[in-house]
Amino acid sequence: MLNKISLILDKVNKFVGYLCGFFAFTMVMVVFTVVVLRYGFNIGFIWMQESYVWLHSFVFMLGSGYTYLSNEHVRIDVFYRDASQKYKNLVDLIGNIFLLLPFIFIIWKYSYPFVSRSFQMKEISREVGGLPMLYILKSAILLFCILLIIQAISNIIKSVQVLFFKKS
Repeated sequence: MLNKISLILDKVNKFVGYLCGFFAFTMVMVVFTVVVLRYGFNIGFIWMQESYVWLHSFVFMLGSGYTYLSNEHVRIDVFYRDASQKYKNLVDLIGNIFLLLPFIFIIWKYSYPFVSRSFQMKEISREVGGLPMLYILKSAILLFCILLIIQAISNIIKSVQVLFFKKS
């Protein structure tokens, strides 16, 4: 049962990770278009410039869960690298429960009012000709928290399985 829950949670972040790959490709195409229009034809659109900033934000914020799933996040592994699998899972379990989850809680606690206010105001870009619905961009902060919580739960399940249910 725990394994199925973990697999479902992993699939959510895999899907979002692949979506971020599409966002990254789109961002490259938009930047290319902006550069060609600006330097080739002396044409510029604020909304187009903002769109690649938004895409970059989405790739960074939403891709964090996938990065954690893929174990590609930054880690100081002086003691971790050569350790046994049980030790690694113990470190991961403690790190997820006592470091990652409180960190996500703090981000959520302080960003929720910020995002909520933006939705209530129906906030738009401050730039003339910029993108409307700035609150969608700001909601990426909360999605970041949700996706990292999902992955932390999945990783906690995996660590518990290795530590308590798998035989050596």
